Amino acid sequence: MIKSNKTKFGDWIFVIICVIVSLICLLPMLNLLARSLSSTEALIKREVFLWPKGWNFSSYQMVLTDMKYIWSFVWTVILTVICTIVSLTMTTLCAYPLIFEKLKGRNAINIFITITMFFNAGAIPNYLLLQKLHLLDNPLVLIIPSCLSVYNMIIMRSFFYGIPDSIREAAEIDGASFVSILWRIYIPLSKPVYATLALFYAVGRWNGYSDALMYLSIKKQEFYPLQLFLYNILNSVNSVDIAAQEGFSSPGLSESLKAAIVMFSTIPILCIYPWLQKYFIHGVTLGGVKE
Repeated sequence: MIKSNKTKFGDWIFVIICVIVSLICLLPMLNLLARSLSSTEALIKREVFLWPKGWNFSSYQMVLTDMKYIWSFVWTVILTVICTIVSLTMTTLCAYPLIFEKLKGRNAINIFITITMFFNAGAIPNYLLLQKLHLLDNPLVLIIPSCLSVYNMIIMRSFFYGIPDSIREAAEIDGASFVSILWRIYIPLSKPVYATLALFYAVGRWNGYSDALMYLSIKKQEFYPLQLFLYNILNSVNSVDIAAQEGFSSPGLSESLKAAIVMFSTIPILCIYPWLQKYFIHGVTLGGVKE
C-alpha cells in the first residue's frame, strides 16, 4: 500500500509529538541523575543540568550504608510482591464469577461494584473502620484495604468475556468444575491481562505512601514503605537542625542526597516494565474494549 504525501506528513507529526513527550518524561530523570552524581559546589552554584559536574558518589555511599534505608527498600519489595499476588487473586475471584450469565443477581452485583468507583465514605470513616478492625499500626493495613481495584477488575472481567464460551462449554461437558476451568483455561489464556494488572498493582503499591502515613504511627517505622521513608528524608533535609543531626548539613549534599534517594526508589520499578511490555499493550486494549 502506497502512502500519500499527506499521510507521510501526518506520520512525521506523530513521531515529532512522541519524541517531544518522551523528552519531557526523560529530561527530569536525567537531571535528577546528574544532581545525584555532582559535587556539592556545583549544586550550590546551580551549574548542573543534564551532565554531572565534579563527580561525587558520597550520596550513594550514604544511602547504601544506611541500614534504615536498606530495610525500607527490602520491606517495600516484600510488600509489593505480597500485595500484587493478593490483589491479582482477589481480582480474579471477583471477575470470574461475573462472566456467567447463570449467576443470580449478576446485574445488581455489577451495578453495586461499579458505584464504589465513584463514591466512597472518605478518609475519616475509613480510619474509624480500620480502627474497629484493629488494623491500625498493623502491616496488614497496607495490604487488605487496597487489595482490590474495581477498575482493574472490570479490565479482567472484560478480558474474560473475550475468551470464547465454546471453550468453557466444552470443558463443562467433559466434567470440569468451575475452579478447574479457571485454573486450566482462563488463567493460561489471560497472561497479557495478568501481566498488565500486575504492573498496575505493583506500581501503585511501590509508589504508595499515604496509607502508611495515615494508618502507621511513628512507633511502627519498621513497616514504613520506601516512599514514606523518602518523604520523611526529604522533609528532614529541608530542616537545618535535623539535617545537621543526620550529618549532611551542607545544602549541596542535602540536594545530592535527595536526588540519590529518589533515583534508588524509582529505578527498581522502572526495570520491571521492559519485562512486561510485550503483554502490556495487548492486555490493556483487549481488556478495555471487549465487553
